[in-house]
Amino acid sequence: MKFGVFDHMDRAGADLGRQFEERLCLIERYERAGFHAYHLAEHHATPLGMAPSPSVFLAAVAQRTKTLRFGPLVYTVNLYHPLRLIDEICMLDQMSGGRLELGVGRGISPYEVGYYGVDPATGPERFAEALEVVLKGLTEKRLTHEGRYFSFKDVPMEMQPAQRPHPPLWYGANSLESADRLAQQACNAVVGMRADGVGQFTARYRAAWRALGRDESDLPMLGLSRHIVVADTDREARSMARRAFVLWYDALIHLWRAHGVGLPRQLIPAEFEEALSQGYIVAGSPATVRDRLKRDNDVAGINYCLCRMAFGDLSLEESARSVDLFSAEVMPAL
Repeated sequence: MKFGVFDHMDRAGADLGRQFEERLCLIERYERAGFHAYHLAEHHATPLGMAPSPSVFLAAVAQRTKTLRFGPLVYTVNLYHPLRLIDEICMLDQMSGGRLELGVGRGISPYEVGYYGVDPATGPERFAEALEVVLKGLTEKRLTHEGRYFSFKDVPMEMQPAQRPHPPLWYGANSLESADRLAQQACNAVVGMRADGVGQFTARYRAAWRALGRDESDLPMLGLSRHIVVADTDREARSMARRAFVLWYDALIHLWRAHGVGLPRQLIPAEFEEALSQGYIVAGSPATVRDRLKRDNDVAGINYCLCRMAFGDLSLEESARSVDLFSAEVMPAL
């Protein structure tokens, strides 16, 4: 079992510069605590994402850490020209000495991609072609491609990533059917479902992996993401988590509410107590958090435990205490 951190970088207050600096301090703490990687979301025109250009913030992460791996989860590939994205990937991987984890996706919000003039209906097809171009550009010395959305002829690829053939791929999965494709691509996956649903996904992924004749020891990381708050007592942790979750959830639904519609898929309950009971939020003393994660991780069949340690208005001090308790009393037991 490895442990990672997922960060929406949702708005934590009026002073954005302070939020960036405090988050970088917290990321240094993640490294000291033994987390494997830091994963940053990309969102636009919404308080859910105050790091709409992940590469900019991750360049700072590369300089503030030495061993922690990091990356976008995910780059919204449909909002990038492939040549520009290839260059950014190569720069981050080189600047960090080969520590980049490359998350890719088409973007879950039609409003966000729509602001950039991208037709959401073309999303899956456009994403598949753009990813094909990016992987060609990361692995070949000259790029030639002829497709529906992109056309390149003999473009020199002056940049190369430090990791060959390219940094590890990651994808945020929300459907059981995607397990077969992701196994074929040898892609690491983080699943946004309850533990029992994740268990079905990981079982299908493993079955597809074995059907391809691949060794179980080479299995990519399969993770379950949840909000984590650890404090000295259950009461203290749940009070903090409830307060912060309300603000985070308000940011989550911001664009959908502004357009007068609900979320297309209710991936997480709106009510704190329901989200807590279903395991989307794990908040409590170290013993409470340890026991809940042990139970859910076994059901989910995961080998990667992805934690949101900072969200809503959790202060740097609150998140730092949570990280310290988690690393000292929860991680070793799992």
